[in-house]
Amino acid sequence: MNEVWEKIYKAYTFSFPLMIMDATVRVSTNTVEPGGTGKAPANRWMHAKELASASFRQVVTPNVDTIYSQIFIDLSKDALVLYKPAVSRYVMFQVMDAWSDTVAVLGTGGDTDDERTYLLTGPYFCGEVPAGMTQVRIPTCTAWLLGRVICFGPDDIGNVYKIQKEMDVKPLTVWKSGGELPKGSYDPDNEGVPIRMVFSMGPAEYFNRANRLMIDNPPYAADAPILKEIAQIGVGPGLTFDPRILGKDAADHWKHMVGGLAKGLVAKTAGFLVKNRSFQFLGDPISRFKTEYEYRCLTAIGGFGANPVDVAVYMRSGADDTGAALNGRNKYVMHIEAGAMPPVKEKGFWSVTAYGDDDFLIENPIDRYAVSDRTAFENNEDGSVDIYIQKDEPEGHKANWLPVSGDGFHLFLRVYRPEDSVLDGRWAAPSIKIR
Repeated sequence: MNEVWEKIYKAYTFSFPLMIMDATVRVSTNTVEPGGTGKAPANRWMHAKELASASFRQVVTPNVDTIYSQIFIDLSKDALVLYKPAVSRYVMFQVMDAWSDTVAVLGTGGDTDDERTYLLTGPYFCGEVPAGMTQVRIPTCTAWLLGRVICFGPDDIGNVYKIQKEMDVKPLTVWKSGGELPKGSYDPDNEGVPIRMVFSMGPAEYFNRANRLMIDNPPYAADAPILKEIAQIGVGPGLTFDPRILGKDAADHWKHMVGGLAKGLVAKTAGFLVKNRSFQFLGDPISRFKTEYEYRCLTAIGGFGANPVDVAVYMRSGADDTGAALNGRNKYVMHIEAGAMPPVKEKGFWSVTAYGDDDFLIENPIDRYAVSDRTAFENNEDGSVDIYIQKDEPEGHKANWLPVSGDGFHLFLRVYRPEDSVLDGRWAAPSIKIR
């Protein structure tokens, strides 16, 4: 790889999260009004209305713990007033800037479970914060608020709706005037799958869009060294990228770089994996990446919107304790020792969910996709718990059954509000063995 292409790689991995955020915003806000399309205009709530099931195919590895509420935020012309009701359950708002860094955690595990009104302000805000509001400073004009409300099962969905109805959001000028919320717009060019949209861009289209986005979504002060380097190839806020610097065979080089990006990043960022028995999760500094640009890029590809580890960890296992790949031809027991349930802080919770090799939930006769601390499972006499992971119902153990298909699968052990012992390895993850 010559010097120019080394800088192209650095510029691409640096800017990729910004580009994915932009594409996600364009697709998700491509509507005139909020509705049943799973979309809403910028600065409007987009509330999910059900827990995921085996028929859900919009997002891979969906959880069945929480119902999402989200806002794609535009702070370029106005600040945003956000109201969070008082709650007695887990309700958390994760606020990410345009670079996918978490800049605030509001609600459970963040600032408060009490009622609160916030003023979300961007880099151009210079007004006064109204009395009674808590300012949340966001360093970019584009942002994403991803809210999660715990749901205790299908019978609890109505209670989640009540919380969603109490949530409110409106631009500051509308809050002051009492006027109507602005409508959005529809553009057929903004339809598609965000990651495919970005991967399909050629060099000039990609970098010149990134250059424009960096004007209203400025990089951090810590990014000065890489900005100085990639400015030499015309990448940076307000610059112009000239594809002629790429030389001959540019299309082939670009295709090779983009096509092999994820695989290369996995190898380069393996040191961030935290392993615990057959489980592993992406550790610090996930979601607060600082200058770990390759790690930030990989997360944008495979886990966009990931939580910081103190908020939640998603521990993945695709193998049993011997290292053999999990497959529904076998029958497994996931054993949790007495007193060794995943340790969580107040209002924290955990679940173990099974996914097929396609990363979607597995259809099964009892519509059970996870076993969690909300499941009425049965303990062994010594207080330990055995979760039976297999295709067919285990005789006498239906309450502890996590159904899978007869094919390959993997597990996610999600721990929300984990204790430090989960993060530093003092707590031992459950064992997974063939029966």
